Amino acid sequence: MARTYVVTGAASGVGAATVARLRGQDMHVIGVDLRDAEIVGDLSTAAGRAAAAASAIALAGGQVDAVIACAGISAPISKTVSVNYFGTVEFLEAMRPALLASPAPRVAVVSSMASLQPVAPALVDACLAGDEALAIQLGDGLATQGPQVGFLNYSSSKRALSRWTRRASILPEWAGAGIPVNAVGPGTIVTPMTAELLSTPEGRAMVDAAVPMPLNYHQGPEVIADLLIWLTSEENTHCAGQTIYCDGGADVTLRGDDIWSWNDPQVG
Repeated sequence: MARTYVVTGAASGVGAATVARLRGQDMHVIGVDLRDAEIVGDLSTAAGRAAAAASAIALAGGQVDAVIACAGISAPISKTVSVNYFGTVEFLEAMRPALLASPAPRVAVVSSMASLQPVAPALVDACLAGDEALAIQLGDGLATQGPQVGFLNYSSSKRALSRWTRRASILPEWAGAGIPVNAVGPGTIVTPMTAELLSTPEGRAMVDAAVPMPLNYHQGPEVIADLLIWLTSEENTHCAGQTIYCDGGADVTLRGDDIWSWNDPQVG
């Protein structure tokens, strides 16, 4: 049976691949992006998020079966936090009434391997507190220190998004309403955005040092699209709150095999 999907960031990268895959399965897809989408909207502002969600709900006739939030930027500026975190979370909150009208609602968001990289803790906390004004202030402060420090806007936004996914997934308004909420954390994806960086040995070496991928190396956007589609399918009934690192083994390479013993009782 055809389901109605709303996909943000639909005009490029993972979002475009997801839209193509869904339409190939005869699903009804409503794309949201700054251009080339059913709904042209700006998720970097509160007004833009609200307007885009209202338009999506109206276009869907009041019922949406799944939202896949792919919209995001990676610039070393505070706008990255506004789009990646607040643009995702506020849009999803606004879409919840339409999801509740579905017999099998689902949500998936795109996080990143960067969620495992260094972050600015105060910025993550401001995001999770819902304080966008403070988050922008902190992000601007990072940006003034140059692009290397400014990149903390990106990693912090993705860390906050993965943490929000865990927090929200078990709440009455999500899990209690039968809505699985999950995230995917991609490794390096070959897209037009990364093509220039990956075109030189020096660029590839820098990327691979941060995101080592021993299994099948770099991936195309359709790999992430397929996982997002499964997470938002009716088959996913119990996967909740997870950030699934689809990364060719980068997470395991960086964090090792033991991510459990932190909670083991200390004996002896």
